[in-house]
Amino acid sequence: MRSTINKSEALNSMTITEIMQQVKSLSLQERRELVKLLSDSLQQGEEPKKHSILELAGLGEEVWQGIDPQEYINQLRSEWDERP
Repeated sequence: MRSTINKSEALNSMTITEIMQQVKSLSLQERRELVKLLSDSLQQGEEPKKHSILELAGLGEEVWQGIDPQEYINQLRSEWDERP
């Protein structure tokens, strides 16, 4: 009885060099499609990290050191009256 090897088993036993030799035999369009498929497969495995607005707490805190909040607000409000 003859044993058969499916494509998946064949690819698993191929080295990267052997795969590259196969890729070189593809047309330019087929290689572009392969690159797109590989790129898509890499992105599928990555879940973008979700961020919370709470991560921004304290960001830029050093900018406000030495500034009185009420004085700052009063200055902004006085500028409103000066604008045309």
